[in-house]
Amino acid sequence: MYNVVFSNSSKKDLEKVNSTYLVSVASHIKKLSLNPRPLGCVKLAGSENHYRIRVGIYRVIYSIKDDILTVEVIKIDHRKNVYR
Repeated sequence: MYNVVFSNSSKKDLEKVNSTYLVSVASHIKKLSLNPRPLGCVKLAGSENHYRIRVGIYRVIYSIKDDILTVEVIKIDHRKNVYR
């Protein structure tokens, strides 16, 4: 089982998520502790361990550290802003 940690900026991003999607986003992040590479996750080009999952109109960017069993949530944002 992986430990899920948040960066300081991702904590602020989570507070900005629309209330209709907040439960869904939190649920998907919690599931990353059981399976950090769920069906539908995409490895981001140009990085060794950054992945993305889609949750409605939001995207969750995270990194996986298999050696210490940790998933670090880096960014949570609307799909049009997350890659900027």
